[in-house]
Order: sequence, then structure tokens, then C-alpha cells
Amino acid sequence: MAGIFSFLKPQKPVPAAGAGPVAAPAPTVRIGMGQLLVEGGEPERNLERAARMIEQAAQQGCDIVLLPETLDFAWTHPSALTEAQPIPGAFSDQLCQQALRYSIYVCAGLTERRHGRNYNAAILINPQGEIIVTYHKINLLTVEQPFYAVGQTLNVVDTPLGKIGVNICADNYLDGLAIGHTLARMGAEFILAPASWTVDFSITEEADPYREKWVTPFSILARLYNVAVISTTSVGYVVGGPYEGKKSVGCSLAVDASGVRAQGTFNEFAGELIVADIPRPVRPEQGTAIGEMLRTKGYRFDELPTS
Repeated sequence: MAGIFSFLKPQKPVPAAGAGPVAAPAPTVRIGMGQLLVEGGEPERNLERAARMIEQAAQQGCDIVLLPETLDFAWTHPSALTEAQPIPGAFSDQLCQQALRYSIYVCAGLTERRHGRNYNAAILINPQGEIIVTYHKINLLTVEQPFYAVGQTLNVVDTPLGKIGVNICADNYLDGLAIGHTLARMGAEFILAPASWTVDFSITEEADPYREKWVTPFSILARLYNVAVISTTSVGYVVGGPYEGKKSVGCSLAVDASGVRAQGTFNEFAGELIVADIPRPVRPEQGTAIGEMLRTKGYRFDELPTS
């Protein structure tokens, strides 16, 4: 098993002399990770920045732009408890208009008010400005549970770019990786994850805590299933709520079966667009054939964890 999850990029095979024609390369999807300054309780300013990031991504030829978690009010900001909007609603409509204007897929995190509850939500919008996925975060941290209800559904949608699944931030923790496994079982080729990775104010880029926390689970999914996992995080200091005084530090990340494709700057001021060109993964297995494929890679289904 250790060899499967080595983070060294595999060497490309060299065709032998006289070999037949080399297969055409897979279509490439250009994904813009919009590492965005998100201010607590300032949805108008945050959405203005999101609009500019969508425009920038379109200008750089991106097929998809991925924006952070709860970019409206910021993660666990108390104002969301009383001011969150429905989806569709005022905030999601602004993102839909930008997707239509620039003919680009937009995936973004918002706070959704639905049936008297708030959800930590992510939406995927197509270039026609239509919401084609609405997802509610499942693996909620204990500290955020007073702010959001637990999600109860997972979706994968077929698009001209490939099959896309959506989850959010801690859904990709090692202890929540069943969510990613399920999206992969549902056929996802790309998993898009708005996020808000937050650390104590004293943490600097010299003590980057994210390699094992994020690269490891992303790589497990990518290597097991041949999927691409992409997550965009916010930047800025946290104001209001249980994490006040901490900071969001970027480090947006794109990983596929070949390794880390792109990574954002680790810095609370690093608002930037990171562009990753990712070949569309080829995933021929479906249903029980996925289980057979996992067995060939040494994955075990019949063991309880050791105590």
C-alpha cells in the first residue's frame, strides 16, 4: 500500500522503438482557483471580489472557477444566523449572472437559508447561469454545528468537461474521506471543494501545517480512483465567531493521480488566482468493477481498524 500513495510523480513511459502510435492526450480542463479575501459579515464586498475573480478567470481562459467556502458572510460569522439568503436568492443570483456573462462554470461556497435552517452550501453553476448542483456540507466541525445543519445528499453531475462532484473543506479530512469515496463511486472525475483553511495567527509559511492534512487525503482519492481533487481556500483574518483572531491562509490545492498539479501561496494576504490545467481523468470502471479495481491496488474492505 505504501507505494500507491507515494507523493513522487510517476515517470512517463517512453515508447519502445517501432512501437505503435501513441494515444492522443486526454482533453485538458483549465480550472481557476480563486483564492479570495473573505471579510466576516461583509457579503456585498465579498461578492464584488468574487465577481472580479470570475472575470479574471474567464480572461485567462479557465473553463471553471472555484471560489472559497461561505464566501458571503465568512465561515461561522454570527451575522449569517440572521442574514443568510435562500438558494436561488440574492447572493447566488449574482454568481449566476457572472457565470452567464463570462460563459464559465462557477463553483462557490455560500450560506443557504432553507426551511428555517442554515446550511454551509456549495453551488455549481453552468455557463448558462443555471445552478446544476447545490450541496450541503456533511462533515461539520463541532465548532460550526451551532451555525449550520448537517447535509444529507451527495450529487455528481455530467457536464461537457466531465463528471463533477462537489463537497466542502472538512469533507476531505481523513475521517470524512468516505464522502470523497462515495463521490468517486458515483463516477466523479473531478471533485471540487470550496474551503476556508484556518490556522492560529502565529502560524507562518515556514511551518506549513497542510501537507499531510490535505495532500494526503486528496492523494488517496486521486490515486485510488484516478480523480482530480481541487480545493480553493479563502484568505484574511477571522473577525467574529468562535475562530475570531485566527486567519485563513490560502494554500489552495489541485491534486490528481500524477501528484500536486497546483498550489496557492500560504499567506493570509495572498488573494490570487491560481490556474491549473488538469487532464480529464479516464474512469472506465463502474459499480462493482470499481471494487475489483480497488482490490488490484491492495485496498482492503474486510478489516476493522486496529484498536
